[in-house]
Amino acid sequence: MSHKIVLLEDDKKLAKEVKQFLSNHEFICTEIYDGKELIDQLSQLQTDLFILDINVPGMNGIEVCKHIRAAGLNTPILMLTALGEVDDRVNALESGADDYLVKPFSFEELKARIKALLRRGTYLLQPDGEVIVIADLELNTSEMSVKRAGRVVELTPKEYKLLEVLMKSKGKIVNRKAIVEGVWGINFETGTNAVEVYINFLRNKIDKGFDVKLIHNRSGYGYYVGEDHGAES
Repeated sequence: MSHKIVLLEDDKKLAKEVKQFLSNHEFICTEIYDGKELIDQLSQLQTDLFILDINVPGMNGIEVCKHIRAAGLNTPILMLTALGEVDDRVNALESGADDYLVKPFSFEELKARIKALLRRGTYLLQPDGEVIVIADLELNTSEMSVKRAGRVVELTPKEYKLLEVLMKSKGKIVNRKAIVEGVWGINFETGTNAVEVYINFLRNKIDKGFDVKLIHNRSGYGYYVGEDHGAES
């Protein structure tokens, strides 16, 4: 079965080259050159993955990414950017992107990133699901659901994977390297503060409004989910 990909890229020459490459590897690629046009078509688009260039007309890729997430879509998003600064890459992740690729890039690396994101999108489809409960926080791996004090917590796929990695440690501290490998993969650039960014996302969704905080950090060691035992906020 061929995976469907939506490519937002205003450089038509590059877009056609990417589409041809992906077609050669059995992906079905739809090109869109304007960010606003993509948002206007969003409800009709059927795709397994979005590839979004940041610098496009109509609406930039960051805003498009935010709109996709605001629409409740958890479809993997790969951001293409000519911006190589750490802050720019973090902005892409904060907008809801799952990964980024800095231009110029090799098509083989693009293919590898796409396959990795598609694998992570299906990692939960396992017959032997389990329910992990820590305090009043519940994570169901077969239903891909999270509840705090009985209330459903809506998470993006990346936020969910991070929480799963932490909760599977059953209260033990997980170091940053293990988190990066478990959530983003071994080839993810560790020079960014993506872990800290996503930990903050989780805290806002899981701990905000509760007196008892469950997501903790021990400086120099890592993060864990559980009752506070000498953690830092």
